[in-house]
Amino acid sequence: MKTFIRRIAALCALTLAAATVHAAFPERPITIVVPYAPGGAADTVARMVASRMGAKLGGSVIVDNRAGASGTIGASYVAKAPADGYTMLYDATPHSINPHLFPKMPYAGTALQPLSLVLLAPNVLIVRGDAPYKNVGELIAKAKAQPGKINFASGGSGTVQRLAAELLRQKLGLDMVHVPYKSGGPAIADVMGGQVDFMFGTIAATYPLVASGKLRALAVSAPERSKRLPDVPTVAEAAIPGYEAYEWNGMFLPAGVPAPIAAQLHKAVADVLQEDEVRQRLADLGAQPMGSTPGEFAAFLKQEDAKWGEVVRKGAIKLD
Repeated sequence: MKTFIRRIAALCALTLAAATVHAAFPERPITIVVPYAPGGAADTVARMVASRMGAKLGGSVIVDNRAGASGTIGASYVAKAPADGYTMLYDATPHSINPHLFPKMPYAGTALQPLSLVLLAPNVLIVRGDAPYKNVGELIAKAKAQPGKINFASGGSGTVQRLAAELLRQKLGLDMVHVPYKSGGPAIADVMGGQVDFMFGTIAATYPLVASGKLRALAVSAPERSKRLPDVPTVAEAAIPGYEAYEWNGMFLPAGVPAPIAAQLHKAVADVLQEDEVRQRLADLGAQPMGSTPGEFAAFLKQEDAKWGEVVRKGAIKLD
């Protein structure tokens, strides 16, 4: 009986110690790894979220950019980090595309656990400001009438901009030519200059050029119209019912982070996404603030994986 009591006491002590450790979290700075270059859309939002998370958690949250290989370098770093809650990953849509493009991923898919979906952002189909196409129907009609004559730009094969155009091509059986660029900026410049017929670009990057008349927005890729571009129809209503292609951002942790710590981090992210200033800033970028449970985010990722995997296979898309 005494042995049993001692074991119970020891178990209670361990439980209390664990609870104390979790209650003390964080005891040092938390790092959010962004697997893309500084200054991009994902980096901008990650820094906004990080600064506010620090206040919620009562500690410091810093951003570490580890760009390269379409985001897989930074994601791999987090996947192999200690599962203690001090290293997080802020990733985007390429996370769902990369497994279908890379012959071998540098980390297992189960090495990361979804924490929360942060935002959804539609892309916008743009042409130069004085292009002959007044709507997406006219562009599609030209592509059907002259197979192989219409081309489209993107910031690379692993981007949602590339696959959004490929999805449009596949849905309509069009023959169009892809012109890859190393980033979105030069691609937008060449659409504006008329060297390329069209592309899907982020609303954040293209809105000022659309507003000034240098670009014309023909359609947005979300199922609903964008509040930033309320007069621009969706691809679904203008040409392809059911069409949708989002840019998403979300938070991940290394697999195995203790549940109390994961819950604490999740609450901090959720609270940040409820702040009016954050929601307004995301809206200004053409994005919709989300927030989700880890399970909801995991289900969303499963759908994204299936959708983009099919597009990559049907289009026989390879890395540039």
